[in-house]
Amino acid sequence: MVAAFDTAGAISREIVGHKKKVHSVAWNRAGRKLASGSVDQSARVWDVEHGVQSGKEIELKGHSDSVDQLTWDPSQSDVLASVSADKTLRIWDARAAGGSRCVAKVDTSGENINVAWSPDGGTIAVGDRDDVVSFVDARKHKIIKTTKFPFEVNEIDWDNAGARFYLTTGLGTVEVLEFPSMTAAHTIHAHTAGCYCIAFDPTGAHFAVGSADALVSIWDARESACVRTVPRLEWPVRTLSFSADGTYLASASEDLFIDIADVATGECAHKITTRAASNAVAWSPTELLLAYAGDDKAGEGGGREGTIRIWGKPGARSD
Repeated sequence: MVAAFDTAGAISREIVGHKKKVHSVAWNRAGRKLASGSVDQSARVWDVEHGVQSGKEIELKGHSDSVDQLTWDPSQSDVLASVSADKTLRIWDARAAGGSRCVAKVDTSGENINVAWSPDGGTIAVGDRDDVVSFVDARKHKIIKTTKFPFEVNEIDWDNAGARFYLTTGLGTVEVLEFPSMTAAHTIHAHTAGCYCIAFDPTGAHFAVGSADALVSIWDARESACVRTVPRLEWPVRTLSFSADGTYLASASEDLFIDIADVATGECAHKITTRAASNAVAWSPTELLLAYAGDDKAGEGGGREGTIRIWGKPGARSD
């Protein structure tokens, strides 16, 4: 039986602030703040708890190129990290008087496209276009290890325990490494085309992989066994996110909709129509709210470039 999303009382809210398209959105661990990174070289922090108001957000300035991905410190609610093609990682403190400030800038060897923060808050991993992953001590702000991989690395993340490190590759595999030794644990032959993105269920039961073959695969996290697939997208899968209780999985691509799948069956629980291809989706860790952003262009369907949208049911949990 499909856990259909009850849309009664659902809201859809637009947030406008960035001047160019948004590449990344991420909630802090309390679900009260939403961060976004854009081609306009800035990151922004939005106060979702007290009602998002354009012009009231905190703008994080300092990068000299597109901000491609960002993530919050999982051990505290006011610190986040952003990476850019300008070959830097920047760490920001949203508690600073008068707005956020850059706590640290870490120079890396290449143009950065990925960032992940270990579950214990101690390490930040940064991936670049040259398939190099740098591991940064999150407290000392120094690179402690750099690994060059002999294959295309598309996305990186830790499992929920922080014991294993996952890389999606252009070979259609997911490489699983022991952390911190970075010794190979095993290779998951996940898709027939390159694997682009990966997401972990907050409950620890599943992880999902999105591929260039337009399929999303859902895996038993303990057994690393594929339990079902989501076949409804027609373009390479760009982004994935699980709801807080693991009931729903959002996936998106160049298709003009976001698919909300029932994780237990793989069937469609809901579709969110979009005006453009989606670059990022992110479920709130505390509510049934989905933030998403994409390639909106000014004037198309009444849209504005750089728009972020929040959809769902404030105050509701999917459990």
